[in-house]
Amino acid sequence: MTTARESMATAHEKARTLIEALPWLSRFHGATVVVKYGGNAMTEQHLRESFADDVIFLRYAGLRPVIVHGGGPQINAHLAELGIESRFEAGLRVTTPEAMRAVRRVLVGEVNRDVVGLLNRHGPFAVGLSGEDAHLFTATRKLAMVDGVAIDIGQVGEIVRVEAGAVQALIDNGRIPVVSSIARGADGSIYNVNADTAAAALAVSLGAAKLIVLTDVEGLYRDWPASDDVIRRIGAPDLAALLPSLSSGMVPKMEACLTAVTSGVPGAHVLDGRVPHALLLEIFTDEGIGTMVTPKVDE
Repeated sequence: MTTARESMATAHEKARTLIEALPWLSRFHGATVVVKYGGNAMTEQHLRESFADDVIFLRYAGLRPVIVHGGGPQINAHLAELGIESRFEAGLRVTTPEAMRAVRRVLVGEVNRDVVGLLNRHGPFAVGLSGEDAHLFTATRKLAMVDGVAIDIGQVGEIVRVEAGAVQALIDNGRIPVVSSIARGADGSIYNVNADTAAAALAVSLGAAKLIVLTDVEGLYRDWPASDDVIRRIGAPDLAALLPSLSSGMVPKMEACLTAVTSGVPGAHVLDGRVPHALLLEIFTDEGIGTMVTPKVDE
């Protein structure tokens, strides 16, 4: 049974947490924050609910969240059901025409609707979009570089233009846009776009205050696998020098952060989406979590 003294101590702890959040609430009130959502954070039920709670909290706290989602685990499962092998080169999914149909079906028809439904349990906030809608993302075919050799990986796109007007209109109307990482080509072809890359491109176009990438690791490790020491803060020049040594899975995430901060976004963050309320811990606490990427060399 909780005593009055224990209840008061708990209340004081909550008050300290709120006071710690005050300068961050002031700083980011009205700011657009683009969140890339994927990995285990979108497959484990308690983490899905925690993520939705965080996003709605941001909305009520006066921030303007935008979600860009992937769906790797769901795509892998669906391709396996169809008997299609999941293959990756340089961290990017090899996407045949048959695989592209499955990717589009899963991202637009299943995952996007699931995320929208999860958020809308809290009220009429979220609206789902594909990167095809209103020409949001236009892409050209992207080649993967493996050991210095360019490899054709199918219908994988590199974004060359962002028309963010539809997304901005939703934001201005108080909605939370939820965007799946599919793009169209200028010739009408359809491309699978890495969600980290899509989130960075959208963050730049919207003039976002932050890009946040949720992943399945604690952040950028200083010397993986020899050490699990996480780099808490790194400047763009140092990150650019480090990129060639990173594992293939981390390259698209860190490239996205680098693109964002060198194109006008003040800060980009890689967080462990397996940590409940990771978004709130990053935005509203003094220490934050994960790895923060800044435009300049960190002093």
